[in-house]
Amino acid sequence: MNQSNADSIIGINWGSSNFRAYLIGPDGQVQDVMEAAAGVTTLQRAGMLDMAAQVHHRWPNAAHAYAAGMIGSNVGWTDAGYLDCPAGIDALASALVPTTMGDLAVDIVPGLACVRDADGAPDILRGEETELFGLLSSGQLDTAPVVALPGTHTKWVQLRDGAVHGFMTAMSGEVFDRLSSGGLLASVVEGPGSDGPAFREGVRTAAARTLGLNALLFGVRARMIRGTLARADASAYLRGILIGSEIADALTLFPELRTATVPLVGSAPVCALYQAALATLGIAAHPLASSGAVAHGFAAIHALRGHAR
Repeated sequence: MNQSNADSIIGINWGSSNFRAYLIGPDGQVQDVMEAAAGVTTLQRAGMLDMAAQVHHRWPNAAHAYAAGMIGSNVGWTDAGYLDCPAGIDALASALVPTTMGDLAVDIVPGLACVRDADGAPDILRGEETELFGLLSSGQLDTAPVVALPGTHTKWVQLRDGAVHGFMTAMSGEVFDRLSSGGLLASVVEGPGSDGPAFREGVRTAAARTLGLNALLFGVRARMIRGTLARADASAYLRGILIGSEIADALTLFPELRTATVPLVGSAPVCALYQAALATLGIAAHPLASSGAVAHGFAAIHALRGHAR
């Protein structure tokens, strides 16, 4: 689909596994989409150049192109580095890294890095910053002090005055996938795990901090073997333990969570599990429609880019 509108921009969300490019109008609305299972970890540089050429051919008259995600990592096209927090969208627009991919000139958005106040530990994110600032610029986050982005590597992000101040990454999703597909627990868990009494018991057990996560994980097998946990519930209980432990960590780092209503950004089924887990611990949460957030983020960056240079 060729577009002649020179006011439109291209925004590319290029992750490890997937590639999504958007033609974005001046109002931040998506006009056209190009998707492929062509993440940076699946491509050599020649493959990245080919994807860029396809984008340029599809939208040859777009005013400018931006890219975010793993394309700006040390395994991507150009390492765009990380912007230290606290950081707002104006600082992000000032830190873009210009490059060329064949005939496509593109500004790569850096990731964000923080050293958390509560524990003095570093953390990094890449790709989520464009989505977050898109949500902020469109007013969808209001005054929320912390937003959660559930997924394979869930992010808990502390916001203040329109800027990202700190965040925590939890690998609960990946850990669940690994434990349920191989190793000792794979023999006792079945399915993805869903909300219910077993899930909520797992959340409460982990959040209580009576024992650490390592002991609780083996306890999934012990409970099933001893008949106190049905095999059909083992997956839900395991999922509850992992998410409950993660929420307890987030509460330690960001105690304002206790009295906040937490926006949840991600796939609907995973966000529903996190909403149930937070409710189990007396914390309000609500899923946030975010289908256009990345496009709004690119549009907001583009609006600031001219002032940043």
